[in-house]
Amino acid sequence: MTIASHLQELRRKHEHLSEMVEREQRSPGADALRIAELKKQKLRLKEEMTRLQQA
Repeated sequence: MTIASHLQELRRKHEHLSEMVEREQRSPGADALRIAELKKQKLRLKEEMTRLQQA
């Protein structure tokens, strides 16, 4: 897998997590722990994308 294709996949996953966070936050019975975990996953992906872009 090339770096460009890996970055594209990471961006896709990051966008999917963003959508999940938004959905959870709009939900009447929003689970704060679930939202926090999704945000942590997003941050890890963002850090990985930044690391790959600087390589």
